[in-house]
Amino acid sequence: MNKEEIVFEKIKEIIVEELGVKPEKVILEAGFSDDFGADSLDALELFNQIESEFLVSITDDAALKMKDVKDLVQYVVDHVSDKYFG
Repeated sequence: MNKEEIVFEKIKEIIVEELGVKPEKVILEAGFSDDFGADSLDALELFNQIESEFLVSITDDAALKMKDVKDLVQYVVDHVSDKYFG
């Protein structure tokens, strides 16, 4: 598995747990509010879990720009330490 796949699988687990979404609904193109029905509080909780898991900081600016799972995966891949994979 490459970094993107590893990050996606972990994010998928977190989304399923935090938002109560069925695993098969979590695809890269899925939008947080459109497809998962997440409101701003749900998104905040989700991002907090992502930050804890990957030891990254998601700025408010970055969070506002994230519309779908793909955006979140790419952000984490760009900011996570290589130690996470090793």
